[in-house]
Amino acid sequence: MSTAGLKNPGGAVRGVGASALVVFGVVLLLALLPLAKLGQPAAAIWLCAGLAVLSFVLCGLLRHDWAWPAGLIVPVALLVGGVLHWSLLVLGIVFGLTWGYVLYVRRSVYANRP
Repeated sequence: MSTAGLKNPGGAVRGVGASALVVFGVVLLLALLPLAKLGQPAAAIWLCAGLAVLSFVLCGLLRHDWAWPAGLIVPVALLVGGVLHWSLLVLGIVFGLTWGYVLYVRRSVYANRP
């Protein structure tokens, strides 16, 4: 992947990561009501709420190198939360694949920097 045409490749990559984390947070917030209506354990609801907050916080911290691997906490926690409800497992798989792609794009852009 070439960085040709990108005036600020680091900013572009941070934008991609922040966009993904915002979508994660919004989806997790939207999952709260169905989980509550289905009578799922309170732990599943608190897990979604906490991970949504974490996703939004990590958006602002992507300028730090440690925040990128910390973004894996969200999908891994959802995979573990799959014992509470199967939908959390599905979200963990989808979020994990998405965040893996974001990390791949970041690595590709930084590998081609002059």
